[in-house]
Amino acid sequence: MDDGLAVEVSGLKKHFGAVEALAGLDLRVPAGAFYAFLGPNGAGKSTTLSLLTGLLAPDAGEIRLFGESFSGAPIALKARVGVVPETLALFERLTGRQQLTFSGRLYGLSAQEAAGRAEELLELTELSGQAEALVAGYSKGMRRRLAIASALIHAPRLVFLDEPFEGIDVLAAGVIRALLAELSRSGVTLVLTTHVLEIADRLATHAGFIQAGRLLDEGSLGELRERHRSADLQGVFERLISVPAARSTQLSFYPARGR
Repeated sequence: MDDGLAVEVSGLKKHFGAVEALAGLDLRVPAGAFYAFLGPNGAGKSTTLSLLTGLLAPDAGEIRLFGESFSGAPIALKARVGVVPETLALFERLTGRQQLTFSGRLYGLSAQEAAGRAEELLELTELSGQAEALVAGYSKGMRRRLAIASALIHAPRLVFLDEPFEGIDVLAAGVIRALLAELSRSGVTLVLTTHVLEIADRLATHAGFIQAGRLLDEGSLGELRERHRSADLQGVFERLISVPAARSTQLSFYPARGR
């Protein structure tokens, strides 16, 4: 056990029938880190987050959060964690404000405390103007911001976010980036999956790369760039994942310019 780690995973395995999703994954996320968990589609990122948040049970391996075994105290540990899944679970017939206060009450906050935190989070996520509108009428970007606010209502010290920038507009992405940067400055440990490596480069302090259910490498951004002789995470990704070189292709029904 390392008291300096918010997340410690050893030998994590998960199968779905004959498919091996995780093949003995090891992972170390320092407390207070902004950890970008990166890899191609199907690498095992979402499966890992589902295991770390208790949505799935591992076939083998150990998960420790804040130095405590997840299998020994899952309820107590879940109360210290915030989760923003890729597929959002929001109540369509509630207003934005009701969604947040309800989430706060589920985490044991008093009605007054939940209402106060909801108001602050609505302002931080720039949803105050739509606080009384039904979630059913929210855009995808608004829903994503509301889901993040719901995950923060109980002031967790560890937050998992699965593809929070997927399919949202520039405005929503900017609001989310600013909020996550502020959380990171406040010492909250963030674990983020994303395909947008530019965002990971801008926000993250640490990164881990996964492929075929195995961790290829992890460390601080500075360590990874130096180790793989790259100026950015895109270069590290290409070296670790072995991205094929782009081919020059000419379609027969599009004549090449100058012919």
